[in-house]
Formats: sequence, C-alpha cells, structure tokens
Amino acid sequence: MSPKTLTYRFRWKDGRRREFAVLLSPPGLRLAQPPRESLPDWTRLENRQCPNCPLTPADSPRCPAAASMADLVELFKDCLSTEVVEAEILTENRDYRKTISAQEGVSSLMGLYMATSGCPILDKLRPMVFTHLPFSTLKETVYRAVSAYLTAQFLRHKKGLPADWELTGFKRLYEDIATVNRAFAKRLMDVAVQDASLNALVKLDCLAGFTAFSIEKTFVRELEELFSAYLRP
Repeated sequence: MSPKTLTYRFRWKDGRRREFAVLLSPPGLRLAQPPRESLPDWTRLENRQCPNCPLTPADSPRCPAAASMADLVELFKDCLSTEVVEAEILTENRDYRKTISAQEGVSSLMGLYMATSGCPILDKLRPMVFTHLPFSTLKETVYRAVSAYLTAQFLRHKKGLPADWELTGFKRLYEDIATVNRAFAKRLMDVAVQDASLNALVKLDCLAGFTAFSIEKTFVRELEELFSAYLRP
C-alpha cells in the first residue's frame, strides 16, 4: 500500500510560505518520512529525556518524537506564536482552510508528528490519526480520545485481554502524555526557538490536561444527553 499523505501549508501576509507533507504508512499510520542524513544535537534521546520514557540510548539514540519534528522546529524557530497565517490542510478525502495563529497551526502539525513518530508513550494516540481533525475544539478532541480508548478496549476484549470499560486507565494515559509534553518543552528551550513552537507544545499540554479530567461528571452528563437514544430501557 502506498503511503497516505497529509499536507500542511502555511502562508503569511508578507508572502512567506511553508509546506509539510506528512507521509504515513497504512494501515498502521506510522510516520514514513525519508530519514535525514543528519539530525541536530537536541534530538538525542539523553537530551532532556522524558522521565517516563522507557527507551535507552542503545535502543534508540534519538528521541523518536524529536527526530520526527527536526524540520518543523527548524523552519518555525524564528516564528512568533501571535503571527497570523493562512493554513491549508489537504487530506485524501477533504481539505481544511482557516486563518489562525502560527501557534495553532504548529500545534496541530506537531501533534500529528508526535503521535506517529514511534514514541512508545505517544503511540497510543496514533489511532486518533485515523480521524485526524485539524483545528478541533477541546470537546471534539475529548470525544475522539474517549472513542479511540474505548475502541482499544473492545479490541483487547476480542483478543481475550483485560478491558478497561470504566476508563480507569484513561486519565493515567493522558497524565503520561502531559509529562512527555512538559519534558519536550524543556528540550525545545535548548534550541533557542521563538515562542510559536513552545506555545504550540503548551497548547498540546493543555489539551492533554483537559482530556485527562474530561470524564468527570459534567462531561459525562453531556454525553448521556447526546446518547439518550441508547440509554432508554
């Protein structure tokens, strides 16, 4: 099967343009970018390694997430988060266009790279790439995250593995993801980038934090109303 391509295009009012073609290998949707001849020092695994990272330098000399985003960080290192860009995202089935801050655009692309990079913690976000939704709201993100988690439990159940129908591991998963985001922000600080990339990561961290606490009673009540047709005796 040929790689699936998601293309991100950014255009500034002054004429600057940036384009990223993200290649994903179906059906698992793992990142299939051609390897770079060389990678910057900040991508070394030991450089600000996440405290919950299970990898060792012998297994992976480079942080998978950092390596996947080397070009993105380089091209946006002089960009401020408040800069306004015209963003266009092209997928196989539909296109998205929106006038947004650079922070929002980089955040969406950064999340895509990190989820498909091969990071053993962020790899659990990869199923959400199947329904990749640029510029999603917090509640849309939570809905997709919970749906993906429950689908994973269904597949575990079908294979005779323990399934977490009560979502007890859901919060722990997103707490782990938030830990990765915070450690990665420290890694980016070593690159002396402007704040577009840093704030993009902060936004991802806020999303992870919100998602972790989303299954509290308030959001559950909203879902019960939405799914009322399924809850009738």
